[in-house]
Amino acid sequence: MNAKLHILQHIGIPTNDMDKTVEFYKKIGFEVAHETKDGDVRVVFLKLKALVLETYENNAAALCNGAVDHIAFDVVDIEEAYKFITGLQIKILTEITFLPFWEKGIKFFIAQDPNLERLEYAQYVK
Repeated sequence: MNAKLHILQHIGIPTNDMDKTVEFYKKIGFEVAHETKDGDVRVVFLKLKALVLETYENNAAALCNGAVDHIAFDVVDIEEAYKFITGLQIKILTEITFLPFWEKGIKFFIAQDPNLERLEYAQYVK
């Protein structure tokens, strides 16, 4: 894997009303690709062609412009990506973490860009 090249994996959008959010995105052509829970938080991945939105009902959505929580990049080797990003002295907000999403889980970490945007690097576990 060339750690300098990243493919967009998903965009994370918090919501205070999951049913309303899912209904809206279905209207414009998205379909539910995966639904799960992270503790008490309902998580729904919505897909339109190659674009995936991760919506999660956290009851803390800002409900204003610029309220997208994170942009996620797909990586093949999470450890290699982590070494690359930390080697550039980019601020890490979340260390490598595992979540039981999708079939076998996902590993990710979150970095921060100069505008304080959250950049998630994520690897599907195979």
